[in-house]
Amino acid sequence: MLSLLSAPAALTMPPVSPTGVANKLWSWRGFNIRYQEVGSSENPDGPVCILVHGLFVNADHWRRNLPALAEAGCRAYAVDLLGYGYSDKPFPTSDAAVAVSGEKGRALGAPEVELGTASGGRRRANVDEAHPLGSVYNFYTWAEQLNDFAAEVAGADAGVTLIANSIGSISALQAAIDQPERISGVAIVNPNFRELHVAEQPALLRPIVMPAVRAVQSALRENGQPLFDALAKPGTVKQILREPYADAEQVTDELVDVLLTPLLGDGAADVVFDTLSYSAGPLPEQQLQDPRLAAPVSVVWGEDDPWTPRERVLALDRFERVERVVPLAGVGHCPHDEAPQLVNPILVDFVKRTSGAAQK
Repeated sequence: MLSLLSAPAALTMPPVSPTGVANKLWSWRGFNIRYQEVGSSENPDGPVCILVHGLFVNADHWRRNLPALAEAGCRAYAVDLLGYGYSDKPFPTSDAAVAVSGEKGRALGAPEVELGTASGGRRRANVDEAHPLGSVYNFYTWAEQLNDFAAEVAGADAGVTLIANSIGSISALQAAIDQPERISGVAIVNPNFRELHVAEQPALLRPIVMPAVRAVQSALRENGQPLFDALAKPGTVKQILREPYADAEQVTDELVDVLLTPLLGDGAADVVFDTLSYSAGPLPEQQLQDPRLAAPVSVVWGEDDPWTPRERVLALDRFERVERVVPLAGVGHCPHDEAPQLVNPILVDFVKRTSGAAQK
């Protein structure tokens, strides 16, 4: 039986997650950030890895990976990005939020870069990098959060491996670009190519498609709360999750509970609709060819992912920093949770190799 069936006005972070891992708080730029930590007491000198969740989920999505990393001798952390999970959710364009935005002070234009196509081809497009609404919820903010977390919580100036699922991979790659001396490896578990990004729309159709997309985004921001309330139900969430998971049996009540509960708190809907309005920011192929990226990148990909084009993922191995792309048969968009027995050994090997190389 799921623990929450209706949306309260506010939620209190439980001291221990339903998954059995203690929840902790870190104060970052005036906001509370939830994180989980395993392996530090047993492995005080072990390699550091930070796990970065995907869209609309949180640190509990790594519940099947944290123990394996700790058992392998790692100091493993999972963190809720600002606006997600039990981390604070300031209104996206409030003064307090914008004051800590990672976009501040950056030169954000629309550079032309090489991107991929669904068939594995190549094309060039201009990438708008600034959030269209000036929101704090952007990949530059989250990248700065990750680097500060590595320094202030993990106490690591170098040798940090980032492990990220889906859209979290963009925050992780940006963190590695921003502080290459700190990040020694990035493991991507099913990348996300952000189909709503303006650069992902066909150039000829862009003048037609993007105004329609922005109109829908605006309507959701202004009047989307009833729709959010209708969808934020255990049965509905379970049904939605069965699309990206190839094995429907892995969509358990526990999974639904730990992902849905934080979304029922005050401010969560504002973050959801703001994120759906984020049609800009860096894209993974753009980041992989950034000359500032020094860390090796490993890509693990569930072949039954309905959201990620096969040939586009496989083509990522053309980038110098990508060590390899590892396809996993019969697995969907979240293989770390759906098939941890396949993913955990790959992650452990990558963390040990990259952190060891960085510390020599």
